Amino acid sequence: MNDLNYNPLVLRTRVRNDYRQRAVRKEVSSLAKVTIRPNESQQQLFRRFRKAVSSAGVLSDVRRKRWFVSKSEERRIAKKKAIRRARRRQYTTRGKK
Repeated sequence: MNDLNYNPLVLRTRVRNDYRQRAVRKEVSSLAKVTIRPNESQQQLFRRFRKAVSSAGVLSDVRRKRWFVSKSEERRIAKKKAIRRARRRQYTTRGKK
């Protein structure tokens, strides 16, 4: 390819930026929305909003993404959780027998 406009670095950055934009769009679309109903108080509206936020998992995503965690660290944490779950199950099944 002897084209003067061809630059592999430019193409790579365009693809990466496009990927990042798609990821951001996906996250924004998961926001909870609540519309006010007739004769609804602010407390009821706020209660419905909190339920919608918790069911959408917005706060857990924010807490999870607060710091960067590498893939190996995520695997290590998941392994620890699995071991702990297995120990708890083993302990509860022994008591029931």
